[in-house]
Amino acid sequence: MERSGLSGQMIAAVAATNGTPVWIYDAATIEGQIAKLKSFDTIRYAQKANSNLSILKLMRRNGVKVDSVSNGELDRALAAGYSPEAEKGEVVFTADVMDRATLERVVAQRIAVNCGSPDMVRQLAEKNPGHPVWLRINPGFGHGHSAKTNTGGPSSKHGIWHEYLDEVLSILDAGNLQLEGLHMHIGSGVDYQHLSRVCDAMVALTQRVRRPVPNISAGGGLSTPYRAGEKPLDTEHYFRLWDEARNAIGNMTGTVPKLEIEPGRFLVSHSGVLVGEVRAVKKVADKWYVILDTGFNELARPAIYGAYHEVSFLTPAGEPVKGPAHPIAVAGPLCESGDVFTQGEGGVVDFRPLPLPKVGDLAVFGDAGAYGASMSSNYNTRPLAAEVMVEGGEPRLIRRRQTVADLLALEG
Repeated sequence: MERSGLSGQMIAAVAATNGTPVWIYDAATIEGQIAKLKSFDTIRYAQKANSNLSILKLMRRNGVKVDSVSNGELDRALAAGYSPEAEKGEVVFTADVMDRATLERVVAQRIAVNCGSPDMVRQLAEKNPGHPVWLRINPGFGHGHSAKTNTGGPSSKHGIWHEYLDEVLSILDAGNLQLEGLHMHIGSGVDYQHLSRVCDAMVALTQRVRRPVPNISAGGGLSTPYRAGEKPLDTEHYFRLWDEARNAIGNMTGTVPKLEIEPGRFLVSHSGVLVGEVRAVKKVADKWYVILDTGFNELARPAIYGAYHEVSFLTPAGEPVKGPAHPIAVAGPLCESGDVFTQGEGGVVDFRPLPLPKVGDLAVFGDAGAYGASMSSNYNTRPLAAEVMVEGGEPRLIRRRQTVADLLALEG
């Protein structure tokens, strides 16, 4: 809660006005994270982390470009005011596959495509010779804070396997495709020794390409501390390693490429909290369950990854709940045993030492601005929660609460 910049009083006021569950984002926190990456030539937001239009517009006002991974995300980027034209470099479509509608769309609007498979390159060459492309390369190794966030090596579906680079370059030449840059993202979570290996792989890759490379992308996956005491990412060290790599490329080729970074959760995670209301407090053996009106249909990360989110309790007036610590698991209302927010990988329930709240108090999940609302679902026919942004000290509804009527209108 502290990292979000949102006070307990503001959180309680937004919950009282908008009901719960509710997402709340602090705009100033996002702008502060953007400022930490200003050394890079281009900051390209991986909007899958949180693609609310108001957040995309905030990114655009701050000079941040955008990455889209679906046709719908392209719609969002354009609705937020980004230009699709590859020459302006504001939008890049990144994927390992294109459905037919997306292929037609990127060709018609001349959107640059970051290709993660040889078939993508081949389809663009056949459909639109001369199209601007990036090549996303899997260097043969990966790294991630979870097996599910490792995006490199032979166990990952992402990227063009490095051994097929020459074949892909032949397709690129035959279709006269325009090479915009090389992209390498091998997982989430930063290990600086591992990062050095990635930088070296990018230098070697550029040498194999044997042609001008205007841009290189460091990808995303920048570390975000979720637990108290975890060190934040040293962004200057991160930049310095990549800057050395791109200068090595310049010494080798005669042209220093521009350097992109593609953060998602790094920009938005700390800005957001998810707020629910305590609806039951019950003792089970010698431990306690605090059960909310908020479930993994809102925040899925703990159930999917065993991800950690700090939990704190507030009174309806916004004051911290006080009292002796008890072993507490925080759970949701879903008809699902996995609907527990305090769990580790493998679904082991984590009973944390927390003060015992009362029914009507608020539960606040910290660092929930990334992969929270964007991964929400309608499981158990639960409408999507409202989203609120606080900017200049003023809260503003940026997505109304969905209704069951909205869901039923799609069926018949």
